[in-house]
Amino acid sequence: MDKEGPVERVAADGAAASRDAPLRLEEFLPYRLNVVATLVSQALSRIYVERYAIGVPEWRVLVTLGQYGVMTAKAIGAHSHMHKTKVSRAVAVLERRKLVARKCNNADLRESLLSLTAAGRAMYEELAPIALEFSRKLTGVLSAAEHQALDHAIDLLISRSSALAREDPPRRGRG
Repeated sequence: MDKEGPVERVAADGAAASRDAPLRLEEFLPYRLNVVATLVSQALSRIYVERYAIGVPEWRVLVTLGQYGVMTAKAIGAHSHMHKTKVSRAVAVLERRKLVARKCNNADLRESLLSLTAAGRAMYEELAPIALEFSRKLTGVLSAAEHQALDHAIDLLISRSSALAREDPPRRGRG
């Protein structure tokens, strides 16, 4: 006689319901993109957390300033898609570590201009080739054609999701 307990029944019922579900999370593109982004970010962050003791927000600020030189916190947030609070906290950490310098913006006294210090620039220049090597390792599983197709698809998805983010949200009900 086969005795099925409550846990086995729930698991079996869950598997059956999963097959019939109108939305399966593991097949839903926004979820899958988030999983990829999270896993890639975790793998890359292991490098700069261990070597430089900085987190993801500090990394993004450092690399953005390394790329552009001088920016406001608002511009960094817009470029890196980070909330202003995260940017502010990251800048404060980098300032305390003397990796970022703040200068008054004479064109707009409400803002400061941020730039890397010599130590911040040295860290960026040391980190950049490591990050590029990580990217090469990550995409090493792709053929040249797949890499090109992925870049193109990502560009299209960024453009489309940006447009969708600006649209009015759908209304509930039948209005």
